[in-house]
Amino acid sequence: MKSFYENWLGGRDGAVGMLVLAVVIMVAFPLMFDIFRLNLIGKYLTYAFAAVGLVMVWGYGGVLSLGQGVFFGLGGYCIAMFLKLEASDLVSTQHQTTPGIPDFMDWNQLTALPAFWQPFHSLTFAIIAALVLPALFAWVIGVAMFKRRVSGVYFSIITQAVAAILTILVVGQQGYTGGINGITDLKTLHGWNINTTSAKYVLYYVNAVLLLLAIMVCRFVLTSKLGRLLLALRDKEDRVRFSGYDVASFKIFIFCLGAVISAIGGAMFTLQVGFMSPSFVGIVPSIEMVIFAAIGGRTSLIGAVYGTLLVNAGKTAFSESFPQLWLLLMGGLFIGVVMLFPNGVAGLYDGWFKPLVARWKSRRPVMVRVADPLAKSE
Repeated sequence: MKSFYENWLGGRDGAVGMLVLAVVIMVAFPLMFDIFRLNLIGKYLTYAFAAVGLVMVWGYGGVLSLGQGVFFGLGGYCIAMFLKLEASDLVSTQHQTTPGIPDFMDWNQLTALPAFWQPFHSLTFAIIAALVLPALFAWVIGVAMFKRRVSGVYFSIITQAVAAILTILVVGQQGYTGGINGITDLKTLHGWNINTTSAKYVLYYVNAVLLLLAIMVCRFVLTSKLGRLLLALRDKEDRVRFSGYDVASFKIFIFCLGAVISAIGGAMFTLQVGFMSPSFVGIVPSIEMVIFAAIGGRTSLIGAVYGTLLVNAGKTAFSESFPQLWLLLMGGLFIGVVMLFPNGVAGLYDGWFKPLVARWKSRRPVMVRVADPLAKSE
């Protein structure tokens, strides 16, 4: 039990933080908001997976990835392909020129389902692909870059270029991917209507549980020997290399882990929102994910979730109230937070709240038990 407490929850502070986060997203939010707003928060929480992944890659691995949207999108597209095939049965597509294929393929004059779409008739294959494909893609990038000691700003630029290339590829192959519109009109999951109110509640809670589990897995990695090596690698990479460790392998592992966590978020995004498009794959969403992690605190897993919620809530509020100025307001919010709180929301907690609690505890009166002089000794 103590091992679970220390390794998976991060000790007393980590357990308290996890408990508070669980209460906020699983109890407070469902009680406070209607299903429309709750589904919106659920969408924000899918972005939090990418932010948590970036905390591992950037905050602890010391590698800034500007292409995290690639893995988010790969996970989302894998699930979207299964859902689209289920929605494209012969009865629903009987009005098409070629029944039984997705509508965008019919519009682009395809007469048969492409071979790489065929395995996605299976939900099991789609789930495995949503995890394996992003990990494999991250592994290829990691081996190509880290084995050649490419790091720093060069690695960031390359990952940004990969995001741009993949976006262009998805948009250009409209007949196979849905193009700029993406894969839309997703309705059922094995016959279960994912657009009903009850389904949205279920998917919200599944999303929240998976996010908490992802944080626990990251905690386990960080409290292990690997986690200590990651910290040493981030601060003194050459010293770790000269000690005989394979630095590239550690970076590849953490990069792949961040990719898988982001892909889970993309898969849940597809289920909650009901579509996936290249607008969640490219450079802009990838940079936004970095902002989520930076505002939450790039070394805080829980802070990444709060940072994601804060930025997206501000984005929604500003766009609804000030549609002409919301981009400027969001930019001002980001600059202000970074200048005033360089360590993000987590830094604000560590720098202000914890010292206040410690000071309050030190001032509490201590109860001293005084022996009764009239009591008979035994």
